[in-house]
Amino acid sequence: MHDKLTSVDIKKMQEEIDYRAKELRPKLLEEVKRTREYGDLSENAEYKEAKRDKNRNESRIRYLKNMIETAIIVEIDEKSEEIGLFDKVELYYEMNGMTKKIQLVTTLRQDVTKGYISGESPLGKALLGKKTGDRVHVEVAPDRSFYVQIKGVEKGADDDSLPISSF
Repeated sequence: MHDKLTSVDIKKMQEEIDYRAKELRPKLLEEVKRTREYGDLSENAEYKEAKRDKNRNESRIRYLKNMIETAIIVEIDEKSEEIGLFDKVELYYEMNGMTKKIQLVTTLRQDVTKGYISGESPLGKALLGKKTGDRVHVEVAPDRSFYVQIKGVEKGADDDSLPISSF
C-alpha cells in the first residue's frame, strides 16, 4: 500500500519514531523488567500489561517505518484553482439538504469527527481537482452513491498544525 503523504507527514512520523525508540522504549523495557520480578508470570497482571505496552510501542514503530518506506511524497500546490490537499471545502449534500465544511488531508491526518477527510477516501477522490460550483458524484460502493455541490473552497497549506493519527 502506497499512501500519498507530504514531507510534513514524513517529518512528524520520524519525530514519533525517535520519541518512541529513544525515550519510550527504555521506560517500557524497564517496566517489563520491574514487573517480571513480582513472581509467577502466569498470574502477573502487571507484567502482562507491561509486555502489552512494550509490544504496542514496537508495533507502532514498525507501522510508522513502513509508512515512510512505502509513501509516495506529494507536493501541495497552494496556487491552483482546483481543490487539493489541505483545502477547506464547503459542500452541499443534495440527498439531505445539509451544508458541511470539510478539509481534505492525507490519510495519516484524517479524523472524520473533526471534518478532516482523507484525499484517498471516496469523497476525497471525487473532490480532488474540482472547482467551486461543480456538482460531484461520490461513489461509496457499487450500489451506493450521492451528489454534492461545491459551494466554496478556501485554499489551505500543510502547516504542520494537524497531528498524525494514532492507533
